[in-house]
Amino acid sequence: MPSTPPAHRRASVQQWVSAARPRTLPAAITPVLVGTGAAAAIDGVAWVPAVLALVVALALQVGVNYANDYSDGIRGTDDDRVGPFRLVGSGAAEPRHVRDAAFACFAVAALAGLAVVALSQTWWLLLVGAASVAAAWYYTGGKRPYGYSGLGEVFVFVFFGLVAVMGTTYVQAGRIDGTAVAGACCVGFLACAILVANNLRDVPTDAQVGKRTLAVRLGEARTRALYAALVVGAFVAALTTAPWHPFALLVLAAGVLAQRPLRTVLGGARGRDLVPVLKDTGLLELLTGALLALGLAL
Repeated sequence: MPSTPPAHRRASVQQWVSAARPRTLPAAITPVLVGTGAAAAIDGVAWVPAVLALVVALALQVGVNYANDYSDGIRGTDDDRVGPFRLVGSGAAEPRHVRDAAFACFAVAALAGLAVVALSQTWWLLLVGAASVAAAWYYTGGKRPYGYSGLGEVFVFVFFGLVAVMGTTYVQAGRIDGTAVAGACCVGFLACAILVANNLRDVPTDAQVGKRTLAVRLGEARTRALYAALVVGAFVAALTTAPWHPFALLVLAAGVLAQRPLRTVLGGARGRDLVPVLKDTGLLELLTGALLALGLAL
């Protein structure tokens, strides 16, 4: 017998904020910090485009969180979830309201992006912006969401790493260099680590509903190894900038924050015990990015 859909009630402001998943926001803030630091390294900081880039990143991050809530909720993949609160899966809000919230966030991102394009006079960035919004929606939306096929990490690396960091640098400095690329890889690896930790937590439930994330495809053991490789890879990428920007060595101080999530993941934690890893990895990304940005600016 199919399960009875939950009765919808009016979600509280706190529930809407929780469903926006504030712990994932470092994945939006960090690329802008690092991209601005890379722009400073080539004497190209422009604060208005930087702030607008931050608005774009934050709006896309919240939008994709609401979009995932909506798409996963209507598919029933959130019916047995141990992770953060979900509006649709819990029945706290009507699906169309959550969908509309996602679209509203995408609209804010689009408007801020248009302002950036107008300031930089780089109209081809409109295509990049359109691709970013499409990637945000089709992660779990549409008939064939790529997040259900194990491609989520690839898109996160591209859009929350390469595109976000190098785009921020470009709209300020008018060009990118090897430093921006290295910084983008650093940020992309840590953004992927957040998603890997999230999907590792959900392996049992995702497998049951046919959500073939990379973690489901790899299995728990290899997914744990992947998480560790991404964290280590982020520091390696950041340190490749040190020969030209010695203060980039400041990122080593962030290694202190890496110890707890690594111990938790490699120690075999499952289910709810992995929830703190999301927060820890987000803070790790934010601190690493902030220290790298400072090092590049100095």
